[in-house]
Amino acid sequence: MTQSNKNKRNKTKKFLAGFNVFLSSFAPVQLVALGYFTYMVCGWILLSMPFSQQESVSGLDTLFISVSAVSTTGLVTVDMDSFTFFGQLVILLLIQLGGVGYMTLGSFIILSRGKDLSDLRQGVSDYVFSLPSNFRMDKFIRSVIIFTVCVEGAGFLALYYLFRQAQVESTIWNAAFHSVSAFCTAGFSLFSTSLERFTGNFWINAVVGILSFTGSVGFIVLVDVWRRFAGKINHITFTSKIILRISAILLVFGALMLLVIEPEFADMDNSERILASLFQSMTAMTTVGFNTHPTGALAQSSLLILTFLMIIGASPSGTGGGIKSTSFTAIWGMIRSSLKGEADVQYLGRKIPESRIRTAMASTGLYMFFLIAGIFALTLTEQAAFEDLFFESASAIGTVGLSTGVTSALSSVGKIIVCVLMYAGRVGPLTFAIAFSLKRAVSDEEEEDVAV
Repeated sequence: MTQSNKNKRNKTKKFLAGFNVFLSSFAPVQLVALGYFTYMVCGWILLSMPFSQQESVSGLDTLFISVSAVSTTGLVTVDMDSFTFFGQLVILLLIQLGGVGYMTLGSFIILSRGKDLSDLRQGVSDYVFSLPSNFRMDKFIRSVIIFTVCVEGAGFLALYYLFRQAQVESTIWNAAFHSVSAFCTAGFSLFSTSLERFTGNFWINAVVGILSFTGSVGFIVLVDVWRRFAGKINHITFTSKIILRISAILLVFGALMLLVIEPEFADMDNSERILASLFQSMTAMTTVGFNTHPTGALAQSSLLILTFLMIIGASPSGTGGGIKSTSFTAIWGMIRSSLKGEADVQYLGRKIPESRIRTAMASTGLYMFFLIAGIFALTLTEQAAFEDLFFESASAIGTVGLSTGVTSALSSVGKIIVCVLMYAGRVGPLTFAIAFSLKRAVSDEEEEDVAV
């Protein structure tokens, strides 16, 4: 090796060491917010390049798409046909990075090379995933990537066959794109009307629904269930039981309500009506954002049900948004205990720690604050009906992607407002608030209290 190459290598090592010292000055909660912001900026730059665009797209629209992709929201201000294959590939990569979580892919590469995670990566991963005490972070990260590849791969094969049967053009690319988008609960579609052309196609509905539900319940549940079937544990964790139970309840509740109250479904035959009701409930509850029926055509009562499901959202360590099913369960348990006059908050016969109750209350309170602030701001800048702006704000902060049709008509300021809501929804309103108010590194004990 020449002296010049040695000097370059030493300079690189010195730069990386200094950069790591710089990052170490931030608390994990701040690094999470900074990391997603960095992804969004990099995506914005790439999508703004001429070779990413089929037709001219403004800088604000490319920023909007980048934020929507990393936050796995799915709201779009321009049609996906506006981007070249490279541009669509960039969007898919942003969805994947946003779905698996900040630093997860990099940590997997480090672990695959037989190295241990640095304290910095360990701290960020602990905050992002908030694992139960019996989970090891290194094994969990490996499992996350393996599960992601396997589930998305199976989804690709299934959708390839089904899209081919349905005579969909560019079958391979459409199958790959929609498999990743569904599992990451992003809701981005290469079809201009989302999945409306497949309203009565049971198998496409089923495959997309399974992918979305799998991503929504979270990697903790997937790993937990796998360990149970592999015989490594006798019972799944209490957290997994809560997530599976409340997810099933919300799915059935939403479907039954839509089945009964939605007039748009009344003229369908029974099987298609049930399928449409189940899918719309699933898409709101998992925050995936696909739709098989025009959302803007639904009755206001149905939109209210969907809004309720979007606000609760997915589960911790999953790819979806919302206040999370565990936070909803903790608050529901507190209400039940108060009505019964019980001193302890319980759910399924188990006591919920007070720290979790505080976290759930803080997370939900901040979530509602951001939601109301977003609605208020949009009413000042947009001309759309109040209920449409309410739905749009709930969809943005819940990282859902459903819209009654106002997204593409947003003003420049309105687009920025929705971008902020999507960003806050991806990192979590509590994380967002802490990251921008924290002035020192928090202790491990404090991190545990604020992690959701």
